[in-house]
Amino acid sequence: MTLRIGMIWAQARDGAIGRGGEMPWHVPEDLAHFKRMTQGAPVVMGRRTWESLPERFRPLAGRANIVVTRDADYAAEGAEVVGSLDAALAAAERHAGDRAAPAPVWIMGGGELYRAAMPVADELVVTRLEVDVPGADTFAPEIGPEWRLVDAGDARVSQSGVGFRSERWER
Repeated sequence: MTLRIGMIWAQARDGAIGRGGEMPWHVPEDLAHFKRMTQGAPVVMGRRTWESLPERFRPLAGRANIVVTRDADYAAEGAEVVGSLDAALAAAERHAGDRAAPAPVWIMGGGELYRAAMPVADELVVTRLEVDVPGADTFAPEIGPEWRLVDAGDARVSQSGVGFRSERWER
């Protein structure tokens, strides 16, 4: 079986995806979109992303949670802990089961893991938010010319008042 590797994130105008270990916005529609896209598939995240999830949501339900960290003694209750992106993808393949079509796995952050996975990813799902994030400390990877925008999404406004659109890119 081969994996179809997707990466999913939301970013502010300047590419910010985080500040101080948190998402610096509240867009419920994007959280629902994230859940729909990743439900039933393995999700891979770095240790800081895992720790940024509210405890009541760890592990993310309906998905195999795989946490990448260099700390060999790290424990993440309800998740599989691995030491590298390669080990995470091998774990995701085990969790994906037998399928005729390539099984999806979603890389869900943070910035370091996104940059490491960008060369092997097949698909990007990017929510562009009409917000500014002063003091941001984590940023989305650059989307290079090898990527093709296949769905620009529709401009919408969240119930929280934030304008957004969800794009889909393929290599």
